[in-house]
Amino acid sequence: MEQSKKLSSVFMNHALANPLVLPAGVMDVSHGSMLFAVENGAGMVTMKSCTLEPRSGHPGPVVCEIEGAMINAMGLCNPGIDRGLEEIATFKKFSDVPVIASVFATNVSDFLKLTQSVNDSSADFIELNLSCPNVSSEFGTPLSASSEMVAEIVRAVKSESKLPVFAKLSPNTHDVIGIAREAEAAGADALVLINTVGPGMVIDIDARRPVISAKFGGISGPAVKPIAVKLVYQVSGAVQVPVIGMGGITSGRDVIEMLMAGASLAGVGTAIYYRGIDVFAKINAEIEEFLEMNGIESVTDIKRIEC
Repeated sequence: MEQSKKLSSVFMNHALANPLVLPAGVMDVSHGSMLFAVENGAGMVTMKSCTLEPRSGHPGPVVCEIEGAMINAMGLCNPGIDRGLEEIATFKKFSDVPVIASVFATNVSDFLKLTQSVNDSSADFIELNLSCPNVSSEFGTPLSASSEMVAEIVRAVKSESKLPVFAKLSPNTHDVIGIAREAEAAGADALVLINTVGPGMVIDIDARRPVISAKFGGISGPAVKPIAVKLVYQVSGAVQVPVIGMGGITSGRDVIEMLMAGASLAGVGTAIYYRGIDVFAKINAEIEEFLEMNGIESVTDIKRIEC
């Protein structure tokens, strides 16, 4: 779709039509859904986090709407890395929009195997999902709760990857800043935060049981935005690498706020539920309106505030 030059930028030598990123796990299972997001205004897309082998995920129900937010426990359902990369290859036949290949594992060896697969793919970046909170019953505490594990995995992947390496971090730890610094020191080319908050729980008091079949799920949506903005602001002030900020973004003003917090790009995920798949086009129009009203020539002129 035709977009204003006011929204364009360059991120790691890739031209982007706008600063909006489709995050992992939202409308990105197939090449068709990723193309649909691009056609509706996404500037970059992320493949759903893939594991070495396919995963069916948790049985339903896996999503629940709560006041101001969503709670989900998809359980990392995915087609496996081989099929996921095939979808990226097909996507690239129709679009030159950059794609982030997101991968998930629980140890260095498996992350390296995933990296080797991504090296031979059409992806432009690799994202290490170190922070999924809704499979803790299966895999234990998210890896990004440990600065040592984050550093070890990032360092190992960086030594093998042909692509820039992004580390996706969790808000669910007391030392996000320290962990971000460790990821940068280990070689991460960019950081992605935040993943969902929690996990949390919702009980159906009439049925007297949890709404989510897995009992607990990650929390996303507008209610978590202040947490995301705060952490992006703190982390972007503590590291030199770019930060892709996400968490609760639903409007153009939210994107501007995230950029002012220090993010280079902004992820738009749960907002698809609230405003429809054309949310990207709506948000882009709202960003452009803000720029025009404030006499700002380009979205790249929006910088981290100092306070």
